[in-house]
Amino acid sequence: MITLNRLGHSDEPFQLNPDMIVTVESTPDTVITLATGAKVVVAETPAEVAAEVHAYRADVLAEAFRRRGAAQRQTPGAPVLREAGRESPRLSAVEDDPT
Repeated sequence: MITLNRLGHSDEPFQLNPDMIVTVESTPDTVITLATGAKVVVAETPAEVAAEVHAYRADVLAEAFRRRGAAQRQTPGAPVLREAGRESPRLSAVEDDPT
């Protein structure tokens, strides 16, 4: 969740799920349109809203990578990921029995 302030209510911050944001417009006030069709007017600029969303997503990814690393350290024999970020596929061919 990101923390924003409704326009005129800077002493009452609220939490917004950034996955619900469809558009952020400056008209000249910043209007956020949500996937539900609701609109929220906030005190932050569109650039500040974008920075908050960016920071939120970076935190989510960092936590996911941290947890994945912790899980691999706890699991002996867990596959080590290569530089490309994925383990190489392991394929083998099996011949059909002609009989």
